[in-house]
Amino acid sequence: MYPYGHTLWQYLLTWRLASNPMNPLLPALFGSQSAAQVLLFLQNYGEGHARRIATTFDVPHMAIQRQLRRLEDAGVLVSRKVGNMREFVWNPRSATVKDLRVFLETELGRLPREVTEAYFRQRQRPRRTGKPQ
Repeated sequence: MYPYGHTLWQYLLTWRLASNPMNPLLPALFGSQSAAQVLLFLQNYGEGHARRIATTFDVPHMAIQRQLRRLEDAGVLVSRKVGNMREFVWNPRSATVKDLRVFLETELGRLPREVTEAYFRQRQRPRRTGKPQ
């Protein structure tokens, strides 16, 4: 018997979602799992820095940093310094980026609800002072 009374199929599906929550074609299309994670994160949140993306997906910071630099060199992303961090956003001058974002939005919509809640529904701003928990 598998944990929580699951069948083998349910157990394998749960394990797959935990280890790779996205469509398996995305890493193949974008060259790596970390590139796909970066692109989905930026599509969902609009901007991000390497440490936040790495923390969200629990992956090494340098893997995300490498992909961000590669995508910036290719003209997909642009960056700016915010304090001591480098914030990345979509390149608004690229026509290809517009089509890419439509594709990524479709892929985000296809993710299971559990994955969406786990990775793509993080609080963006601090809680208002005095607001009850």
